[in-house]
Amino acid sequence: MDLGRSYYQSKPTRHSIHSPSKPATTLCLSIFLRESMTVAAARCLILTPTISISSSAVLRLPRITRRAGPALSCSASPLAVFASMDAPPEGYRTNVGICLADPSLTKIFSASRIDIPSAWQMPQGGIDAGEEPRAAAVRELREETGVTSAEIVAEAPNWLTYDFPADVRDKLNARWGTNWKGQAQKWFLFRLTGTDDEINLMGDGSEKPEFAEWTWMTPKQVIEKAVEFKKPVYEETLKHFAPYLQSDPTTSS
Repeated sequence: MDLGRSYYQSKPTRHSIHSPSKPATTLCLSIFLRESMTVAAARCLILTPTISISSSAVLRLPRITRRAGPALSCSASPLAVFASMDAPPEGYRTNVGICLADPSLTKIFSASRIDIPSAWQMPQGGIDAGEEPRAAAVRELREETGVTSAEIVAEAPNWLTYDFPADVRDKLNARWGTNWKGQAQKWFLFRLTGTDDEINLMGDGSEKPEFAEWTWMTPKQVIEKAVEFKKPVYEETLKHFAPYLQSDPTTSS
């Protein structure tokens, strides 16, 4: 007999147990039920196995792993702050960066901006909704340089972010109609498999040109020519790609 089930199926209401106006049959039924409960409790004590822990035993709790925060780094400029992380953070525009190396993997493509001639940079661009970073990198390379003869050599393992300086942030957000703090970038190393003649700063004609002139630079020169707030990202990116390049970004001239 399942005493527990019988008890819950026949359990009287609180009023019928405690009301003195009920007949004797109800009182007898209440006494019977209380005795049944006592028997059931006794059987539970007998049948339930006991668990003992010796004085030398150690109770081990699940280990809680705390995920480390983003690794921060900054250069001498207070504006040049970036973070490295596994996923792009909220508040940052997702973006791809393209490090295009020459066929020998010794020099890197860098170009001056039309709107800021003194600012030299590697190609980069926003990731469209639903677009994979790798596909976005191939598209941006074609749109900004006209290059289609290239292969992906490596991909940076983490997203690198940088904050816009206040004046740049206001200008870009006004243009885009957004409120981004900065950009979170996934970087790719490409090797040009064609010739220099393929490089066309008019791009593929699908977007407005961004660059005025271009040249091949050593990794060190690429960093030196970059605007201050992008330099830490460039330094970190070229450290990732150094094993694939024929020149060291910390020693090349």
